[in-house]
Amino acid sequence: MNSSLAVRLLFLGCGMWGVANGLTAVSRGSRLGVRMGVRGVSVLQQSAASTEAAAEESMEKKKKVLTRRILSGVQPTGSLHLGNYLGAIRQWVEFQDTGKFGAALEEEEEEQDNVEVVNENLFCVVDLHAITMPHDPKELEESTLASAALYIAAGIDPEKSKVFVQSHVPAHSELAWLLNCATPMNWLERMIQFKDKAKKQGTDSVGVGLFTYPVLMAADILLYQADRVPVGEDQRQHLELARDVVRRFNDQYCKGNPYKKRCKKAKIPSRPAFTEPQAMIVTQGGARVMSLTDGTSKMSKSDPNDNSRINVLDPPKVIRSKIKKCKTDEFKGIEWDNPDRPEATNLLNIYASVQPSRTRQDILEEVQDLSWGEFKPLLADAIVNHLEPIQKKYDQVRSDEEYLMGVLRDGADSANAIASRTLKSAKVAMGFSQLD
Repeated sequence: MNSSLAVRLLFLGCGMWGVANGLTAVSRGSRLGVRMGVRGVSVLQQSAASTEAAAEESMEKKKKVLTRRILSGVQPTGSLHLGNYLGAIRQWVEFQDTGKFGAALEEEEEEQDNVEVVNENLFCVVDLHAITMPHDPKELEESTLASAALYIAAGIDPEKSKVFVQSHVPAHSELAWLLNCATPMNWLERMIQFKDKAKKQGTDSVGVGLFTYPVLMAADILLYQADRVPVGEDQRQHLELARDVVRRFNDQYCKGNPYKKRCKKAKIPSRPAFTEPQAMIVTQGGARVMSLTDGTSKMSKSDPNDNSRINVLDPPKVIRSKIKKCKTDEFKGIEWDNPDRPEATNLLNIYASVQPSRTRQDILEEVQDLSWGEFKPLLADAIVNHLEPIQKKYDQVRSDEEYLMGVLRDGADSANAIASRTLKSAKVAMGFSQLD
């Protein structure tokens, strides 16, 4: 967003990025009409007046095109769960179809006269992030393709958006190395997620990739020149790192006459290599779906207890079993936003999220006097009914290997065309030799 992270997520939940990457003037033709005058009025005078009026009309119709590039992605480790879908993928579909991110805390953009906004959507399976912890090579390819198929099944339309796999675009890993060399180690030592995972796993068993993956996330965002990145609150620190990296890189390598000469030789603009992204914090739409076994922890693919989450591809029988076993409390009735009842709030949030046409008040009136034994079957039915069409579409997409690979190939080609330009700018800035 950064992207990645997004922006996403950028990733590891949701990330995505919106970018205004240039203004292009578009002229619209106007007809020049000459009316023959009466009573001896000069045709030349009327022609001149008509020409002037036509020029004014042409100016009014001249428009600028503002392109907003949106990139977001989710890790393919394990199965995508309800939190990934509600907190990220469904919001991508919303942006794809409406051009708006309803769950992002952001002031509405003022409409500008004679400006046409065009959205360019890229949705990525971030498989490079999936190997920061020990993984099974046999499962990585299948989970990557399954994630891409789920994007499409959930509503991402390859005719409107590009879907690709991160490792199919080499610029991601190459730029990550360049940025690693420009990022102070103490910046990464402050990253909370690394501290938490290292504490659980032990520093002796944690790979360097886990330490440096925030730099890869920064590369994901910066490659696509994102200026806005919708992310969850837990990814704000990683986006701030990306901003720090941009300032440091642009300050060290993108100033002065030597830089301008390198750019001129490479036949590229001498503007700074990267755009500094701004955060759009996502707070609604299921962005914080919590664990079924602990209402204070996020639903996570890394939780060893599969009963802690609803996977998007779980069969109805499994969903009903998980909901039946999920943690509740001993309070009477069901209510929202009681700090002493995190599980009640979480289950109600899920219930509302899978029934987007219903209001909060409507749901509360239905369930507030129910027991957990009465509410859980309603919740399970709502989840099953919401996921059923997605699962059917997934089966169709995943079974058509030729179609899926064609979508990913087309997406990678589009992403490569954008990312390679940014990578070239970064390499020119740092002084690498160029073959062309």
